[in-house]
Amino acid sequence: MRIGMFISETGMGGSTIDALVANAVWAEENGLDTGWVPHIPWSLDALTALAIVGRETDRIELGTAVVPTWSHHPYGMAQHALTTQAACNGRLAFGIGPSHRNVAESWYGADYEGVIHHVREYVEVLDACSAAQVQANETDGGPGGMGGTVSHEGTLYPVNAILDVPGATAVPVFLAALAPLMLKLAGERAAGTITWMCDEHTHATHVLPRLTAAAVAAGRAVPRVIAGLPFAVCSDRAEGMAVAEQKFGMYRHMPNYARMLELGESGSPAEVAVIGTEAQVVERLHSFAESGVTDLAAMTFAVGANDAEKERNRRRTLELLATLAR
Repeated sequence: MRIGMFISETGMGGSTIDALVANAVWAEENGLDTGWVPHIPWSLDALTALAIVGRETDRIELGTAVVPTWSHHPYGMAQHALTTQAACNGRLAFGIGPSHRNVAESWYGADYEGVIHHVREYVEVLDACSAAQVQANETDGGPGGMGGTVSHEGTLYPVNAILDVPGATAVPVFLAALAPLMLKLAGERAAGTITWMCDEHTHATHVLPRLTAAAVAAGRAVPRVIAGLPFAVCSDRAEGMAVAEQKFGMYRHMPNYARMLELGESGSPAEVAVIGTEAQVVERLHSFAESGVTDLAAMTFAVGANDAEKERNRRRTLELLATLAR
């Protein structure tokens, strides 16, 4: 299992650029495989943030978890992602997703009905843009030196354009896939899926079977499964569970995640979270690996009765991640 963590705060207030860079540098220096940035309305634009982080790091894979598709036309999103890819020297893991019905309809004025058709065509345009970038790279700027050709005859996003981002390479797309049709699409087309609020049972009985079947039918290797998991090391697991319930309990009221909780054995966001002593956490991670999860994206949080105890446990959490990564 690859070991990664969110390098940007997900709570209200988000992260500053300086804090984000410091977290990314720490993660790279301590051997972590991946660093993830969410795209949330009270923090930094994820792709722009990772373009900056890409200039300050050399090795670590940098991912978005996840950018909502509705916020950009896919051609514009592709150029944005390719620019970040150039800044990262090819280390971008581009996570996207359609978010939730209320977000799509209330924030972006989108029609969420038939969302799978939107996502499928969105991915097709992103792939066409990556293919155009490869064409431009292989033919000295594409036909006539004006860029590679982007041609997509879609019903939602027809595109006939050119594209060439200097220094960029094709961008791997990761889908926030939870529902059956999204998992099928991820198996057929994506580099991986990014999950949230899924315990080991849900991964083993719902995510992996659908992802694997779709990949095999398409003649592809099974994509990566990146499990986003609340993560905390502490001496008192019950105390940690109480903090997790306070921080993450809201996800049981969000339909997409509520369905995942119903499919699992855990039943609540706090029980999905990886919490406990170092030994308890390692044992839990083994069970996720056995379920088919290939990557950990740890959303760390601090547990403690006071600031000093929270800081000690925060350090224990980071030290364990570093130890696991090494």
